[in-house]
Amino acid sequence: MRHVGQVFRDTLRGTPLRRVRVRHRGRTTAFGLKLEDHGRSGSVKDRTAVGLLEDLHRSRPLTPGTVVVESTSGNLGPAMARILPAVGCSFLAVVDPKTPRSTREALRHSGARLVVVDEPDGMGGYLLRRLDTVRQLCARNPGYRWPNQYENPAGPRIHARTTGPEIDAQAGPGLTAVYAPVSTGGTLAGIAAFMAGHRPDVACVAVDVTGSVALGGTAGRRLIPGIGAGRRSSLLEAGAYHHSVQVDDLDAIAVCRILRTDLGLAVGGSSGCTVAALLADAGRPYGRGGFAVCLAADGGAKYLDTLYSDAWITEQGIQEDVRGAIKQLRYEGLGFSWAEEGA
Repeated sequence: MRHVGQVFRDTLRGTPLRRVRVRHRGRTTAFGLKLEDHGRSGSVKDRTAVGLLEDLHRSRPLTPGTVVVESTSGNLGPAMARILPAVGCSFLAVVDPKTPRSTREALRHSGARLVVVDEPDGMGGYLLRRLDTVRQLCARNPGYRWPNQYENPAGPRIHARTTGPEIDAQAGPGLTAVYAPVSTGGTLAGIAAFMAGHRPDVACVAVDVTGSVALGGTAGRRLIPGIGAGRRSSLLEAGAYHHSVQVDDLDAIAVCRILRTDLGLAVGGSSGCTVAALLADAGRPYGRGGFAVCLAADGGAKYLDTLYSDAWITEQGIQEDVRGAIKQLRYEGLGFSWAEEGA
């Protein structure tokens, strides 16, 4: 069995930043996509998982046989399930019906046990019910360990230590803004903390989706996993970021599909949200002349049967809406192409 610290170090790996040229409303500019699907489990949550498990291990060592339980809507689950068996521990994932089928399969393949919560919480999702379930499981099983990704400052700290510095180094001195999706808020909180100390000139933008209350607002139906929440973020204070952009999920799905058509690149729905937010911000100074980075938290492979599936959008009753959003964006001249490094 490998040493716990070595497992954590081996999990963390740098991810590429690819430069993209975008044409929209008569303006052409370049921005960066930070492709977190190149992480070991395919998402930015590799980093979060390491930060949370390091914190658990510091407070009380993770010994063989330990059961770690966490509520997860998707990406944190596979990251935890990949790391824990390597140190002799097991993972109990509390999920819900919105969890992508491919994510559930990945969890089971890694040996995780699943508890599926199918009672909506009245806030547009299942999060509050999942959290209640985690608390009940821990009360009945005192030996269970709960990292609590929703309130644990270890999550933001790992992003201040890794994600923020990587973006800064890869984007270079021309970096003017970072767009990151918000769910727990930990990723953006960590990036913003790093930028505040090293690049206070860089605007950190919180990207949320309609129907989410992660940054306030009114709860409602949400179609895109991995972004938004049914409760306000406990990790992201309002003053920690420059401003927020709320994206309609139809626009995000349209952007995802256009990116795949133009670049041959499938990204997750939260990535479509960050790019849509960048487009909405094009009139801001850092949108006109600077270089912005959009965090692409995961890839699109696990969403081929949802966001990229015509059958799925028909089932959701949004087929004409998505087609209309794509048509409108194309009418506005939206198009993407790969940019040469340094462009």
